Amino acid sequence: MNLTILDRSIPLLGRIARLILIGMALWHLYVAFVGPPNPYIMRGVHVALALLLIFLTVDFRGRLVERPRWYDIGFGVVACLAALYPSLNLDYIFQRFLYVDPLTPRDTVVGITLVVLLLEATRRMLGPMLPITAICFMAYGLLFTSTLPSVILEQLFMTPEGIFGIPTSVSATYMVLFILFGSLVERMGVGQLFMDFAVALTGKQAGGPAKVACVTSGMFGSVSGSAVANVMTTGTFSIPLMKRMGFKPAFSGAVEAVASTGGQIMPPVMGAAAFVMAEYLGVSYLQVAKYAIAPAVLFYVALFAAVHFEAKRNGIGSVPKEDQVPMGQVLRERGHLFLPLAIIIGVLLNGYSAPYAALCGVLSVVPVAAMRKTTRHYVTLDNVLVALENGARNVLSIAAACACAGIVVGVIDITGLGLSFSNFVISAAQDKLLFALLLSMVAGIILGMGMPTTPAYIVQVALLVPALVKLGVQAEAAHLFVFYFAILSAITPPVAMAVYAANSLSQAKIIEASIAAIKLGATGFIVPFMFVYEPTILMQGEWFRIVIVIAQATLGVVLLAASLQRYFFGKLERWQVGVLFVGALCFIYPDWRVTLCGLACAGLVWFRQSLRQPRSAT
Repeated sequence: MNLTILDRSIPLLGRIARLILIGMALWHLYVAFVGPPNPYIMRGVHVALALLLIFLTVDFRGRLVERPRWYDIGFGVVACLAALYPSLNLDYIFQRFLYVDPLTPRDTVVGITLVVLLLEATRRMLGPMLPITAICFMAYGLLFTSTLPSVILEQLFMTPEGIFGIPTSVSATYMVLFILFGSLVERMGVGQLFMDFAVALTGKQAGGPAKVACVTSGMFGSVSGSAVANVMTTGTFSIPLMKRMGFKPAFSGAVEAVASTGGQIMPPVMGAAAFVMAEYLGVSYLQVAKYAIAPAVLFYVALFAAVHFEAKRNGIGSVPKEDQVPMGQVLRERGHLFLPLAIIIGVLLNGYSAPYAALCGVLSVVPVAAMRKTTRHYVTLDNVLVALENGARNVLSIAAACACAGIVVGVIDITGLGLSFSNFVISAAQDKLLFALLLSMVAGIILGMGMPTTPAYIVQVALLVPALVKLGVQAEAAHLFVFYFAILSAITPPVAMAVYAANSLSQAKIIEASIAAIKLGATGFIVPFMFVYEPTILMQGEWFRIVIVIAQATLGVVLLAASLQRYFFGKLERWQVGVLFVGALCFIYPDWRVTLCGLACAGLVWFRQSLRQPRSAT
C-alpha cells in the first residue's frame, strides 16, 4: 500500500513530522470521544504538540520544510517540554499559593523559555504582528506598572489565565474538531459540491460568475473559517471566470475577498473566534449562531445586490452554458455530502455541545462519502490520513495564535489595563455612544491588521468590550461588534490580507482592488452599528418586531449597495448617488421618522428614474 506519509522521497524527519501531525489529530478526536482530561493536561499537550510541530515543519523564514535544522529540532523539543511543565507538576501547581509563594529558579527559567519560544513559533506561523503586540503588552506591564516581573511571569505560565487560558482551551476543544471536520469534508469532495451548487443556484442570473463566488465562498468560508484559505481555494475557479465574463480584475478579486471574509460570520460553523465568543458570553455556540444569522444574511444580501448592480451597469450576463450544471444533477451526484453539515446542526439543535456536534460530523464524513459511487473514490486510507494531516497543520496556526493572545490577555488582566483603557474610551467619547463605537471600530481594525481573526477578537474583548458595555450596549451586541471589525481588518487597507491573496489570482492593482473591496464590504462596516442601536437584529424580542426590523435593515443595505455601485433601476446621477446613500444611513437608527426619511430618499430616486428609464434599465 502506497501511503503519502510514507513516501520514501520525503526525508525521514519529514515523515516523522507527518506521523506526529496525524497523531495530534487522532489524539484530539480520542479526547473528544472519551472526555477531556484535567484542563492543564488538555491545554498543555495541545500547546506542546503545536510548538513541537511548528519548529519541525516551519523554518526561520516561515517556509514549510521537510528537513528541519538541528537547532529547530532542539527548539521544538525544549518548547514541547516547557509547555508540558505545568501538566507534569500538577500537585506542585495546585498546592502553591498564587502570587504569594515565590517562583523557583526552575519555574523562572522554564517560564521565560516557553514565552520566548512561543513568540518565535507564532512569528514563523503568522508573521511578526501578533508577537510584537504581545511584546508591547509585556513591556507595558514591566515598565509602566508596579506589577513585579515574577507576578507577570506567574500569570502567563502558572495559571489558567495566560498562555493556558480560555483562548487555548477553546482551541484545544472546539476549534481543532471543526478544523478537522473542514479538512475531511474538503478531501471528500465537498468543495466541488459547493461550487456546482452555487453555479446551479445563481449561474443563470445577471453577473452569475460573481454571484457564484458569493455563494461558494460563503458556504466554504463557514466551514473553513479562514478568509485567506477560502480565497485561495474557491478563487482559483471564480476569479478567472469573473474576468472572462467581463468583470474588471480589481472587482473580481474584491468580490472573492469580501465573500470569503464574510464566511467567518455565516452560521452554521462560522469562524474559529465564534467559539471563543460562546465561551466568553457563557452561552452555547448555537446561541451565538442565532445572534449572528441575521447580520450575516444582511452582509451577503448587500454583497449580492452590489454584484447585481455592477453587472447590470456593465451589461454582464450569466455563466456560460458549458459551465452551468443542472441543480438536479448536482443533488443526485453530490447532494448527500450536505449530510455531515446537517448532522452537526441537528446535534446542536438537540442541545448537545459544539465539540460533540463536531465529533459527530467528523465521524459521519467518511460513511456519507461512501454512500454513492460518485464520491466513493474519495474514501481511501491515504485520503483520510492526508485530511487528518492537513487538518492538524491548520490547527498549528490557531493554537499558536490563541496561546500568544493569552499572553496579551494575561497582561491586561494582571495590570488592570483593560479597566484603564475602558475608562479612556469612555472619557475620549465623552459618554457619547456613537463616538465610542467609532473609536472602537478604528481601534478594532488597527488591532486586527495583520493578525488572524481569533487573536484580534480576543485582544479587543479585553480592551474594548468593557467600555461598550459600560455605555449601555448589550454584551452580545458588544462582542459581535468587535468580532465584525476583527474580521473586516482582512479587507481593510493597508494590511488587507484577503485582498492581497485575491490579488495574487486577479493580477489587479492593489489600490484599485482595495477600494473595490471597501465598497463591496461597506455593509459590514454599517451592520454592527445597526445591531448595537437595534438589538432586535440579533433575533431578540417579539417575532413580528424582528421581521419588521430585519426587512428595514435589508432595504437599507440594498440602498447602500446601489449608491456605491451607482446603479438602482438604472445608472445613477451624482445627486441620486448622494440621496440614496443618505437614505441608506437613515435605516441605521431605529426611529420611524428617520426610517420614513430613508423611504422618501429611495422613493425620490425611483420616481426620477422611472420617468427617464421606465422599463429598459431593468
